[in-house]
Amino acid sequence: MTQDKHKSLAFSVPLTLKAHRAAERFRQQQADAQKAKQVYLNTLAVYAVNFYLGCLGIETDLESGESWDPVEQTLADTGALIVKGQGKLECRPVLPNQKVCSVPSEVWTDRIGYVAVQLNPELTQATLIGFASTVTVEELPLTELESLAVCIQHLNQLKRQKLAKKRVQLSQWLHNVFDAGWEAVETLLAPQQPELAFQFRSAIGVKPISPGSPGIGIARGKAIDLERAGEQVALFVGLAPSATQEIDISVEVRPRGRQMYLPQDLQLMVLDNVGEPVMQANARSTKNIQLEFSGETGESFSVKVALGDVSVTEAFLI
Repeated sequence: MTQDKHKSLAFSVPLTLKAHRAAERFRQQQADAQKAKQVYLNTLAVYAVNFYLGCLGIETDLESGESWDPVEQTLADTGALIVKGQGKLECRPVLPNQKVCSVPSEVWTDRIGYVAVQLNPELTQATLIGFASTVTVEELPLTELESLAVCIQHLNQLKRQKLAKKRVQLSQWLHNVFDAGWEAVETLLAPQQPELAFQFRSAIGVKPISPGSPGIGIARGKAIDLERAGEQVALFVGLAPSATQEIDISVEVRPRGRQMYLPQDLQLMVLDNVGEPVMQANARSTKNIQLEFSGETGESFSVKVALGDVSVTEAFLI
């Protein structure tokens, strides 16, 4: 792949005052001038990649990465950005007219990939010019980089692999085999509200969902801690065999403990096997939100509970 082709697939990010303020804050915490420059450039590279992934709806945790930790910055040459649920993506700055991307050996492991970010002379713009899934040399020629499209494909593949490993096996629930963390309905609902537990079990599991269905369903729940939003709710999933080969499924979110209503604007989403939303419900000072659908054995889906920029996703295999 030629450098021109990389440029045609590149993505440019304006380096705003916010980006430079973060870089300057970290730079001032370094006593050595060379280290200070390294930290400054690494910070700009991480900012640019974080912006790019945000545009694509890929969730990151900017401030939890090593590159945002002054101690780690001092100890290592790192541009690590946390991609939620996947791992560390290394963001490497490339100065103008450089033909190689510098990748120190200390970041050759514990990374899910490497993104080269070329900075312009004025440090007003950063251009993501290429990607590598693995690196074993300290100077990686830019001509050996893959395109950004490969980066996104790589991240999506890792996401699918992670989901496949931790999917809840719903078909086993019908044989009373439950995944860790999924509890009986009565355990999660307030003990002083037994009638609520009965209503819920009747609605989504104990009785067949489809009229005339011969199956007897089952329901389980899991506590969902939306920590940074300061809210706790419970996610319930019920399933029952139908008259056909499909299984009827219901997902519901209710408040936990003594709370009577869900947080305003809480979202409940059902995602397909590639993570695209196919159903959605929003709380409006309601006691619960619920979605119902059917699926066949072997199909997979995910359920996402979100409040503002905080979300929890659970993956399932029917």
